[in-house]
Amino acid sequence: MQPSAPPADVLVPLSTSAPVRLRIPAIGVDSALMGLGLQADGALEVPPEGFPAGWYTGAPTPGALGPAIIAGHVDWAGSPGVFFSLRDLVPGDDITVEREDGSAARFRVGSVQQFPKDEFPTDAVYADIDHAGLRLITCGGSFDRDARSYRDNIVVFADLAGVDPS
Repeated sequence: MQPSAPPADVLVPLSTSAPVRLRIPAIGVDSALMGLGLQADGALEVPPEGFPAGWYTGAPTPGALGPAIIAGHVDWAGSPGVFFSLRDLVPGDDITVEREDGSAARFRVGSVQQFPKDEFPTDAVYADIDHAGLRLITCGGSFDRDARSYRDNIVVFADLAGVDPS
């Protein structure tokens, strides 16, 4: 379960700047971003509703050195959530994160993987990396009605591919 290797032409990471908007043209995502922290048990918080997506404030900001984390719901209250079509991304698809400093970090999808929740690849998602990366996370797989949650997680691994300056 290895995330994608960084591209041969790895870009110099950007300085820290909070993300404000996420765009994924291939699946029609255009979402504001909210900050997410950790729950009391150490698990990542999730957005309170199906929209918007949220970024984990305890990780690097998108475009900075390391793995930035953005999470969103696959569905909410019977309707598609912001990441409903995340599983449909393919390697090479583009992801743009607009940042508070006016710049836009452009990422390219390296892989889209599905993991059982009890086998979530914490190290592959959160551990330090030597370049600017992005991890998008949502639920997937079959729905467990008793637990009222999905059995799996979908994780998109992407790497910085370009920067639109402010």
